[in-house]
Amino acid sequence: MGSVPAALASALMPDTPAFVAKRYATLAERARTRSFGLLSDDVVILDTETTGLSAQENELIEISAARLEGGAIAERFDTFVHPTGPIPPEIMELTHITNADVAHAPSARDAVAALADFVGGRPVVAHNATFDRTFIEHVPGGVAVSDLWIDSLALSRIALPRLASHKLASMAELFGCASVSHRACDDVDALAGLWPILLTALSDLPEGLVRALADMHPEVAWPYRPLFSYLAEEEVSAAPFSLAAARARVLEADASPQHVDVDELPALKVPTRDEIERAFAPGGLVAAMYPEYEPRPEQVAMALEVRDALATGTHRVVEAGTGVGKSVAYLVPLALTAKRNNVTVGVATKSNNLADQLMFHELPRLARELDGGLGYTALKGYDHYPCLRKLERLRRSTAEIKTNRDPADTLTAIAVIYAYVCQSPEGDLDALGIRWRSVDRSSLTTGSRECARRLCPFFPDKCLVHGARRRAARADVVVTNHSLLFRNVQADGKILPPIRIWAVDEAHGIEAEARRQWAVEVSAEEVRALFERLGNDKTGVLGRLLSEVAQSDAATLFMGLLAKANASVQRASLVMADVFDLTRDVARAARERGYDSANVWVSPELRASDAWAELAEAGTVAVDALDQCDKNLKAAVETLGAERPEWVVDLADAERRLAEVLAGLKLVLAGEDEHYVYALHVNQRLRAGGEALSAERIDIGQVFAERWYPEMRSLIFASATLSVADDFKHFNRAVGLDLLEPGASRALHLDSSYDFDRNMAVVVAGDLPDPRNRDAYLTALERLLVDVHRAMGGSVLTLFTNRRDMEDLYERVEPALARDGLELACQTRQASTRRLRDRFIAEKGSSLFALKAFWEGFDASGETLRCVVIPKLPFARPTDPLSCERDLREKGAWGRYVLPEAVLELKQAAGRLIRSSSDTGVLVLADSRLVSKGYGKKFLSSLPTGAYQRIDAAQVGRYLELWRRSHE
Repeated sequence: MGSVPAALASALMPDTPAFVAKRYATLAERARTRSFGLLSDDVVILDTETTGLSAQENELIEISAARLEGGAIAERFDTFVHPTGPIPPEIMELTHITNADVAHAPSARDAVAALADFVGGRPVVAHNATFDRTFIEHVPGGVAVSDLWIDSLALSRIALPRLASHKLASMAELFGCASVSHRACDDVDALAGLWPILLTALSDLPEGLVRALADMHPEVAWPYRPLFSYLAEEEVSAAPFSLAAARARVLEADASPQHVDVDELPALKVPTRDEIERAFAPGGLVAAMYPEYEPRPEQVAMALEVRDALATGTHRVVEAGTGVGKSVAYLVPLALTAKRNNVTVGVATKSNNLADQLMFHELPRLARELDGGLGYTALKGYDHYPCLRKLERLRRSTAEIKTNRDPADTLTAIAVIYAYVCQSPEGDLDALGIRWRSVDRSSLTTGSRECARRLCPFFPDKCLVHGARRRAARADVVVTNHSLLFRNVQADGKILPPIRIWAVDEAHGIEAEARRQWAVEVSAEEVRALFERLGNDKTGVLGRLLSEVAQSDAATLFMGLLAKANASVQRASLVMADVFDLTRDVARAARERGYDSANVWVSPELRASDAWAELAEAGTVAVDALDQCDKNLKAAVETLGAERPEWVVDLADAERRLAEVLAGLKLVLAGEDEHYVYALHVNQRLRAGGEALSAERIDIGQVFAERWYPEMRSLIFASATLSVADDFKHFNRAVGLDLLEPGASRALHLDSSYDFDRNMAVVVAGDLPDPRNRDAYLTALERLLVDVHRAMGGSVLTLFTNRRDMEDLYERVEPALARDGLELACQTRQASTRRLRDRFIAEKGSSLFALKAFWEGFDASGETLRCVVIPKLPFARPTDPLSCERDLREKGAWGRYVLPEAVLELKQAAGRLIRSSSDTGVLVLADSRLVSKGYGKKFLSSLPTGAYQRIDAAQVGRYLELWRRSHE
């Protein structure tokens, strides 16, 4: 970044425009000569220290404050506070405040009263002000300290949006302020020095922006409004703010050329095998990335396979066990190849955890060690990016802000986003620190169907969604998710840059994800939302348009078109409601007990039934109504759009979505396209709503082979679970690799670097009743689960396939464990999955009954998880529409599809147990079919350890007690 200091360059987000970086570099110097009047003369800087994080359970132990005058500290207030109990040891170690320090200090009430006298009602500035304010106001009399609290953490995200960290310590060090410690007095000094820098940075925002922010939604009490209003008065020019102009300036500063398409190269320059081996050798590239690195033969073998695939233009399927280091194994050869050929390579992941690991750990380390660095970026779905059209509309709107919490948080979010997009060529919302619990995300983002595209003033380059595709074509490595990758395949490559080399990590789930992305669904929830959005002559899009066109010269013509559209919308809404009511009636007869949702296969027999005939008749009426509605909406869009294009942005989007509903309904009702399986879905917990009609592609592999593979040079499919009993036939068939020419792909298994035979025990409770005998099975399983939890002393994760079984057993098992002092949680419908995960990991000894969300992607290493119990083999439901359709079409379909998919799911669940080389644990399999059925061998031979113990259920507890003693 030229003249930008190295410390600042490393503190900025990658690809920060040079003009922004240079502005940041001079902030401290410019702040020393700036005067901000009341903003620097009449505010109080404050910080506190406490005995913990909860104001309800913890107490103040130190308060420090400083009154500023002329930008410098003019007067101080510092006091210890006497708590009612001793300071916890960890807090003493952190703050170096001892019980002796606070022994003779004033009480919290007296200290806060003195603070109120010192503050004198002035605005208070604090970093993460909500924390300090909550503790101060929890003390009687604390609300009198100040009516206006300004959070410098949120403000710094507006003032300095390109900083990678907005921690007070990081910013204070970066700008040469006083050092931060875990003492309130030091932190006040640091924030006092940072305050004029933040004000200077706010003054640097594009012309007119601070005025625009100050004026938005005046009805909302927003603590930053006085600040922005004051800064706006200081602006030399009163020119209005232009987001389009601000975006244009940022993009002009981001003029790096796009990479070439691999297909345009005469030959691909790939690192040699010797280069790859040197990169992974002691003292090599990977050792420089990770000082603790130790070479692993399996990792080197994988990297060489990736290199060979690139050199030969072929594909690889790599099953690499836990601990191999898959991501670095494919990143190194991919990155070297991208750099040498000026091409873009891609990595697609399933989970956000892995994507974040790549973006914030692996890729930055690799970029640091490679000559010339490495350009990398992430591409996500629409709802991860701000919609600039909606952002402008929300700022200017006079309507009440949509939120169930504090609307001021929405204004703060708007300000943060404006500042960020005025300094960032690209970027998403995930790292902006927005309080999404208070902010309606849909008000600031758009979906692919909702996007106005060519009708939007920011389309394409100024838009962060569509511009991201073009800017990603300048990166060496693009990280995205499976869903976006397969939407790109469906869209014939129009979403992502022309990337022809991909590492598809966590590849065990790609067939199911592609099927989800390519499904055609007509749901009651979406259809009702669509008609609500369209509205009528007084509400929604139609109501707004009727109001807007009333003053037009062509008002009579326009209002006639809209009235016609409105009438057809109302009719279509009514007849679609009939379709969904009949959908529920058809599904009622096939209701599945124990499941929240009924998924009904639309079989030939169902299509011949009287119930279907009634639904089909209503569907035909709905098709006619939707067709007429679509024609009327199109006519309105074309005629009004010719006069005022901005009028019809929302109407055109709604028309597109209605056309999709029409096409989807026709597809399901006809049922003639043999590429699909058709189904009806009903949420059985609702008396109405939750109905849907769907069509899903049956053969995903065929689509891959016909539409994806011909466009690709090399694909690397990687996962810890791809083979069934060391056989890759199922995966190759699922993703269509078996349809390619011989030699086009190769599959290999690489063992884990962990010692599973030593660290993991597998127990099969072989005498339990068959799970299909539910009452006897649950009674026996209840006894087994109680024994397992008692023997392990907790730290048990039990993974169910069925909510009804889980909740039934929880009611039986939890009281028995509670009497023994053992804590057991359950993934109820109301429970937050994230909170359950965090609690399980944080509280050693706690146990959990959980469903699908915990079968994969859940990491709990060490003593937090010592035992995984799988009560029932994870076979698909017998009534699953896809399985039923396959059974109808293919003999032996169960063994070809359902069995191997269940094996892979069990492997994923078993993988929750050993997440590091030091982990130990026991896998308890409580399904006797593992030993009573021939197919049980496929499950057992696919586990990471070949040894297992078949034990009677009554003896499992004793076995676990002995195992536990030998491993503690």
